[in-house]
Amino acid sequence: MLFIGDDWAEDHHDIEIEDADGRRLARARLPEGLEGITRLHALVAEHAPAAWAELLPEQVAGQVVVGIETDRGPWVTALRAAGYQVFAINPMSAARYRERHATSGAKSDAGDAHVLAEIVRLDRDHHRPVAGDSDLADAVKLLARAHQNAIWERTRHVLRLRSTLREFFPAALEAFGDLTASDTLVLLERAPSPELAAKLTRGQLAAALRTARRHHVEAKAVALQEILRAPALRQPPVLGSAYATIVVGQVRIIAALNAQITQLTEVVDEHFGRHPEAEIYLSQPGLGVVLASRVMGEFGDDKTRFADARTRKNYSGQSPITRASGRKTVVLARYASNRRLGAALHLQAYAALTGSPGARAYYDALRARKIGHHAALRQLANRLVGILHGCLKTGTLYDENTAWQHHLPGAENLAA
Repeated sequence: MLFIGDDWAEDHHDIEIEDADGRRLARARLPEGLEGITRLHALVAEHAPAAWAELLPEQVAGQVVVGIETDRGPWVTALRAAGYQVFAINPMSAARYRERHATSGAKSDAGDAHVLAEIVRLDRDHHRPVAGDSDLADAVKLLARAHQNAIWERTRHVLRLRSTLREFFPAALEAFGDLTASDTLVLLERAPSPELAAKLTRGQLAAALRTARRHHVEAKAVALQEILRAPALRQPPVLGSAYATIVVGQVRIIAALNAQITQLTEVVDEHFGRHPEAEIYLSQPGLGVVLASRVMGEFGDDKTRFADARTRKNYSGQSPITRASGRKTVVLARYASNRRLGAALHLQAYAALTGSPGARAYYDALRARKIGHHAALRQLANRLVGILHGCLKTGTLYDENTAWQHHLPGAENLAA
């Protein structure tokens, strides 16, 4: 076999090729793109062992193992397309392994390539190869992450807008509870300062509320007008004008992100709906289209990726870790995990409390043991991941009675 360490940068790759005994066969810096991947294949062919002559082409490709600190991009796609075994090494693991070779703290790109080659040569059984997910699953993952990024970005701008309003227009925070709502954004863009807001007529307020399809429009318009016209402290005119400009800018950014989030939601729904496992995910308690697409995208659909439910639970980050030393044993939450997947599963567990009697009973039993709210949600999410694994393995939809009958006495009657 040949083992390749690939330390990648934006425009080049430092690679090292070793044989099974750890002897360095080649070291090179290759450019990113087609030229670089072609030269890599040529180096592999140049140093191919004589025994490969007796193997079929698809068997030859499987004898090449690559360690690289990423699982995305056209370069990784090309490596997988060539049939190479590709291991995405966590940068933290690579950094700790580097200390085994150089305790002085020395570091170089070529040295990192050597470390990666050594990892896949000696310890690849302790690392997970890049999953062979379908193109549709990769597309769902890409879109779900873009959707989540847009929501996170909107949250950042909402917090900035809130901070600005607190400093010069606190009445707006009292009047508008949701700074992402369409009527709020329309009114703040039209009247970004206390002086302009006080001049808004009841008709203008009511029109914005009707456009946003609010209930009890007239009563709400009266209440808004009273809040916006109430006496309050003011900033000097020059400062007030600067603050108002910032408010308008933030409002327009949030409005644009709202439009993009809506658009992305539709595209995510369309792609996720085409996946053959979509129905199984949607049958799980607490999962709608958005959360289900995030969970499926992060887990992928490679049937060989998770050997059992425990492996899937560990990858999800919901299963605890144990630290034992001498007489001391501590069980802690798993913090080194996929935060996107963890956030989605946490939301699923919370939503399942109202959608699944079994999940609610399980959560209540944990709380009765003086376990905190978030710790109980993590344990519930861990249990739900196990249920999902069973459904995916057998190709069956979620069933309330089957899911909880072995864990909660009388749970088979809870759904009734």
